[in-house]
Amino acid sequence: MSTALIHTHKRDFSANARLPVICAIAACTGALATLAAFVLLSLIHLFTNLFFFGSLSFADRSPAHNTLGLWVVLVPTAGGLVVGLMARFGSDKIRGHGIPEAIEAILFGKSRMSPKVAVLKPLSSGIVIGSGGPFGAEGPIIMTGGALGSLIAQCVKLTAAERKTLLVAGAAAGMTAVFGTPLAAVLLAVELLLFEWRPRSFIPVALACAVAGFARALFFGTGPLFALQTAPADTQALLWCLLAGLLSGVLAAGLSAALYKIEDLFGELPLHWMWWPAIGGLVVGIGGFFEPRALGVGYDVIGDLLHQHIALQAAIAILVVKAVIWVIALGSGTSGGVLAPLLMLGAGLGVVLGHVLPGHDAALWPLVCMAATLGATLGAPLTAIVFAFGLTHDANALLPLLAATLIAHGFATVVMRRSIMTEKIARRGYHIYREYSVDPLERHYVDEVMTQQVETIDADLTVAAALASYFGPMQTHRAYPVVEKDGVFVGMVDRALLDTFAADTTKYGPDAPLHTALRDRQLVTALREETCRLVATRLAVHGLERLAVVTDRESRKLVGIVSRSDLVKPSLALFDEEHKRERFRRIAPVVARRRLAPLGQSRRP
Repeated sequence: MSTALIHTHKRDFSANARLPVICAIAACTGALATLAAFVLLSLIHLFTNLFFFGSLSFADRSPAHNTLGLWVVLVPTAGGLVVGLMARFGSDKIRGHGIPEAIEAILFGKSRMSPKVAVLKPLSSGIVIGSGGPFGAEGPIIMTGGALGSLIAQCVKLTAAERKTLLVAGAAAGMTAVFGTPLAAVLLAVELLLFEWRPRSFIPVALACAVAGFARALFFGTGPLFALQTAPADTQALLWCLLAGLLSGVLAAGLSAALYKIEDLFGELPLHWMWWPAIGGLVVGIGGFFEPRALGVGYDVIGDLLHQHIALQAAIAILVVKAVIWVIALGSGTSGGVLAPLLMLGAGLGVVLGHVLPGHDAALWPLVCMAATLGATLGAPLTAIVFAFGLTHDANALLPLLAATLIAHGFATVVMRRSIMTEKIARRGYHIYREYSVDPLERHYVDEVMTQQVETIDADLTVAAALASYFGPMQTHRAYPVVEKDGVFVGMVDRALLDTFAADTTKYGPDAPLHTALRDRQLVTALREETCRLVATRLAVHGLERLAVVTDRESRKLVGIVSRSDLVKPSLALFDEEHKRERFRRIAPVVARRRLAPLGQSRRP
């Protein structure tokens, strides 16, 4: 057999005939998620005007401009009370910031979400944020878009993996619609939601984000949310990027630890959790009284921080108040997102550093710290880097963003066992391992590990003769394939199965030929061109120890046997790659010989 013929079944990516159908549904999901984003932001504007200005209007107004005075303390309290009641009597799935709930549905709920979530999540988030809650719209729209994708998938006959793809497509498309950052949304899907890197899921999700990116122009216009242009970074800036990244990592770790400490404290209160958002809202109101710019989404404040329009003292006040009220409000179990608050907190840190770090463009540090804090907190550095670029279109900042964000991410992975996204899920009894790589069983095929020299049993042999000849004192294998004269595979037998045939005298008996006894048995086989992962799954599903390998399902010509022990072989190669340390060259002796070589002689090793 030629080499070209041997490898025709091996591909870079698995084939998927259903990909066009899933892409078409994902495109529709992207359009619906964009509409949902528009509805969510409109609800936030409506409730902001209603709570703070007493008017029914969809105008984009900041709660920082309210004239309520001390009464402002009661506004977030009222919003928290309403959402607590909605969660108690509607659905408790609306509690939290959305992304952990989406992850939990994907990994442990077969990507099924309820219609209640699709309706109540944007409504509750609109009330919370509109009443001054210090949250962003991205978490709720990720949850809402994911719910839309899941609901569409539940109306069609799909697998759980395909439902996951559509759920994530809706979630990523919603993020694209809010921020206008389709590439960052795709990376968020890869780093946080999909838990795989396959064309079958990546392409539909990317297509949904592209559709949302184009459709967004109908509702929100075009252009970056925070247009910015900083000076190109020089070599000296690298050192300060490392420092900014380290401090951003410290901020991210501190925020995550504080959040779950507050959540534990709320859990100790002698009150039903329905009342917790109202308590958190009270703290938000107090903070908003002293620093009104910490209320609400705060996109205008983020823009001012990035463009250095806020003085140092004001930036410190915003940083402190926003951190306190955000951690307490989110710890109370209310509904709201984390991306916008993290952007503001990171930008605030950058403003402070901009007054301390020498040289370069001071406007760079709010952007760098914003991305680094976000990447370290989410455990998604690539998302944060591309997200910052998508928000500003500042190409000059890409290199500083890369350096600082990766330093912050490295710091967070060392000091934090879990990210802010997975800690909540872990507290519910589920563990999520964020690292993933190509499964060694996916990289290898059956023809690479199977046993080709196989001892077989003639199908015309009787049950008794097979027991005597192959399962006596000289037995060499636990099971044998049974083949006809022309090599056609008819079944696999072991001692227990033959004993069953011999004991069943009404149907088979010891004198029954093997081809007759095996006639009613389900024939489970493997093909040479199948991956080891697929065959391992088949063994697990049918509870088998080994499979016969045949040329094709029609002719069933036996070409080998693959067993569980064969499927361990790829893992041995992986173990060597991961743990076996080797040295192929020794540099020190070569240097020494060069030094000791006499003058006039060649110093070649």
